[in-house]
Amino acid sequence: MADFDLVIVGTGSANSIPGPEFDDWSIAIVERGTFGGTCLNVGCIPSKMFVYAADVADTIATAGDYGIAASFDSADWPAIRDRVFDRIDPIASGGRDYRFGAECPNITVFEGDARFVSDRRLAVRMGDGTTESVSGRHVVLGAGARAFVPPYRGLGTVPFHTSDTVMRLDSLPESMIVLGGGYIACELGYVFSALGSNVTVVNRGERLLRAEDDDVSAAFTTAAQRHFDLRLGATVTSVRGGAATGSTVRGGAAEFVYAADGSPSAHSNSYTVEFDRGGRAESVSADVLLVATGRVPNGDQLALDLAGVDDDDGRVLTDEFYRTSAPGVWAFGDLSSETQLKHLANAQVRALRHNLLVAEGQADGPMRTVREDLVPHAVFSHPQVASVGLTERDARAAGLPISVANKPFGHTAYGWALEDTASFAKLIAHAETRELLGAHIIGPQASTLIQQLIQGMSFGQTVDQMAREQFYIHPALTEVIENALLEL
Repeated sequence: MADFDLVIVGTGSANSIPGPEFDDWSIAIVERGTFGGTCLNVGCIPSKMFVYAADVADTIATAGDYGIAASFDSADWPAIRDRVFDRIDPIASGGRDYRFGAECPNITVFEGDARFVSDRRLAVRMGDGTTESVSGRHVVLGAGARAFVPPYRGLGTVPFHTSDTVMRLDSLPESMIVLGGGYIACELGYVFSALGSNVTVVNRGERLLRAEDDDVSAAFTTAAQRHFDLRLGATVTSVRGGAATGSTVRGGAAEFVYAADGSPSAHSNSYTVEFDRGGRAESVSADVLLVATGRVPNGDQLALDLAGVDDDDGRVLTDEFYRTSAPGVWAFGDLSSETQLKHLANAQVRALRHNLLVAEGQADGPMRTVREDLVPHAVFSHPQVASVGLTERDARAAGLPISVANKPFGHTAYGWALEDTASFAKLIAHAETRELLGAHIIGPQASTLIQQLIQGMSFGQTVDQMAREQFYIHPALTEVIENALLEL
């Protein structure tokens, strides 16, 4: 049994809490997986490195559109994979070694699975099977989220991949089934398609990226037909897997993916997904099955009720300062936010870090919070998508008086250079106050183009100020934004 000033559960953004201000605090860090959390190991960073390789391949494959004689022949998947993880894995292991090292004398690391047993006390099931009991004057929960596995018949009995495992495949599959139509499905499906796999996307909804603005979702779904065999409006009725094989991953270790019951199974080389579309039974088969149906917070795995921590179906509930219903217990990030994004978690943990010090009288108040109505996001697929603020449907549902502008990339000189006939920037403004309520971009570099709009919205500029009180470089792609603002 060990008592600490602070217990931190999770080593994603939460690992940035310890610093010079906490040097006189005794700190326990609990991690059941790989140091660095989702973003570093299985999320944002590796996936975008793969996406860039896919973009290069797609550029080569479409070079003929610009009068360039080139062809994409094949991808060296192991080389692409190793370029990613030869950089990421040392960062993760280095972060772990640092916390164990002499540079962190006030920190004790527990590598195991934590669950509450009482107020601010957790039992940590260690990797060697033993259990450690730790408690803290403060407990910060940054335990993140995990892949959601839908209750499809048969899925719990066959091996499959999620975003946690599919990027470490030892070879590029000839064919792949992707279950889902959100950003994970669209990003990773695009990676494998662009690099040479035949990808079938099976999605319950009639459109991909349905959380986006309706115009963007519709345009993306149309564009995605170039990359995917789309089976939309599909209700999955069963999943079957073929005989297991002895597939290996880099380093010679047996490859395991996880069934719905959490048990590891050897990688299977044949899958069939059966589904219903409009009353007609259909099926598709492929070498690899990727389940990309979203992520759920890990609160249901923490025995929150034993500590008096309120939750909503596993999502830990907090106030604006990241305090839970249990005194001394704090939470942030994917575990507690309805929006699961790394840049939001980073901002929250900076505020939470300050609030811990305020609570102990080591920093001046007031406590800090993070404005969350203007948290942007991007989908790094093809085409790229970026969004901030309200969609048109949300603005109309709220009864707001709005003006809407929709400007194609192809109406600018740089859009001509791109031979772009499908991309656009859509802006929604308040018709009376002239504030920008929402921005939605689909097309090349959408995640970069949207940044000036995020800045304008955050600092309260009107659309007229954004449009006319600065220069736009001609003929840069940013003229798309200028033209959309001028149209409002």
